[in-house]
Amino acid sequence: MKQFYLLVFALISAVTFSQTPCENGTASGFPCQNFDLLSRISLSEMNASGGNDSWGWTDSQDGKEYALIGLTNGTAFIDISDPINPIYLGKLPTHTSSSTWRDVKVYSDHAFIVSEASGHGMQVFDLTRLRDVSNPPETFTEDAHYDGFGNAHNIVINEDTGYAYGVGTSTYSGGPHFINIQDPINPVGEGGYAMDSYSHDAQVVTYSGPDSDYTGKEILIGSNENEVVLVDITDKSSPQGISTISYNNVGYTHQGWFTEDQKYFILGDETDEINFGFNTRTLIFDFTDLDNPQFHTEYLGPTAATDHNGYVVGDKYYFANYAAGLNVLDISDIENENISQYGYFDTFPGSNGAGFGGSWNVYPYFESGNIVISGSGGFTLVKDTNELNINELNNSGFVIYPNPAKDHLNIVSSTSPIQQVEVYSVIGKRILNYTFSENNNEENVNINSLQSGVYLVKINNLTTKRLVVK
Repeated sequence: MKQFYLLVFALISAVTFSQTPCENGTASGFPCQNFDLLSRISLSEMNASGGNDSWGWTDSQDGKEYALIGLTNGTAFIDISDPINPIYLGKLPTHTSSSTWRDVKVYSDHAFIVSEASGHGMQVFDLTRLRDVSNPPETFTEDAHYDGFGNAHNIVINEDTGYAYGVGTSTYSGGPHFINIQDPINPVGEGGYAMDSYSHDAQVVTYSGPDSDYTGKEILIGSNENEVVLVDITDKSSPQGISTISYNNVGYTHQGWFTEDQKYFILGDETDEINFGFNTRTLIFDFTDLDNPQFHTEYLGPTAATDHNGYVVGDKYYFANYAAGLNVLDISDIENENISQYGYFDTFPGSNGAGFGGSWNVYPYFESGNIVISGSGGFTLVKDTNELNINELNNSGFVIYPNPAKDHLNIVSSTSPIQQVEVYSVIGKRILNYTFSENNNEENVNINSLQSGVYLVKINNLTTKRLVVK
């Protein structure tokens, strides 16, 4: 049966999908809840055998959004300014050899890339070059290279200070390796810190949370295999350990992220589901006092899938859940230990068991609300279904039906004649525009030119309705 699921997944992965709403728990064969499929690019289209990490870049010049996708043999760049029709712009090949592990972060319009490939070091790529790609896909070259370490498992950047931190390198016993990247194409090593143990991943923040003892300090929170380690790294020449904390049933302390108020730290353990038979376990620590962190609570998800990288946006926690794809938790009442599943998009249909196949990373920080999912399924772009309804005025007196629709749409008004109907894509591009002079309170409009997907229907410039075209 597992071979059958893998065959189905391989067939799905070889196809590029675009704009399919989540209806009755599925979108183009992918199980889902509260997230619509916008587009998808397979690994084969990017000429890679595997995918891993991801990040995003928004061009401040024109607001265009780009996805940066880690692959076994390099880093792919995808223009997602039209999320339904993404453009694979090309790839920056690996500096040395291929590797399962690659990680990328962004600072000052530059990408910083590390890998566990031997001798890889840190690649620096000027992202503004993506503005002028005339014949995609291109093969890019790096703009600078840092060789203060060879292989690294991960890279962390504090954009406030302009420092990058290689973690899981052969230097400083696997602790953070400090790199000044304030001049991106001239990175300068500034030492490092040997922590209690090998640091697999970390978050670094300029602290503004509830512990006034550390206000304004640069704080590193390391996920260090069997514990979480907090360090004050404000003074790079003299880092100061703050505290450590572990927990019951440690498998592999993998990666974590602060809530936006920096009061709670949300952690994923990568092998506890495998080692102990848990369903997906998310651990929450109270970091109100950085010198004395406390275990707060844990949440067990609905499947046995292994968890990987996770991030916080507002009152939601977005994380890659390997075989279960993107998983999103509602953490709005985290203080009272009330956590629930908000939604998901399963990029690895057919199995939700523990293991390392499926989604590796998610990137939920684009202004558009588009969310990148990366991993063994290649590149997937999704969006919260409910975000499409922000401008809808439910008591406007206008009704549209049928919905979903196919060829024609009826619009009925209980208040005033229908004078104009406009249809927009989810990125705000107007596709259809009808004007009426008969002062009718009901109109039938032709929509047979629309492809299947989600659209916004604006009526009389007064209200906007969400329309699904099948």
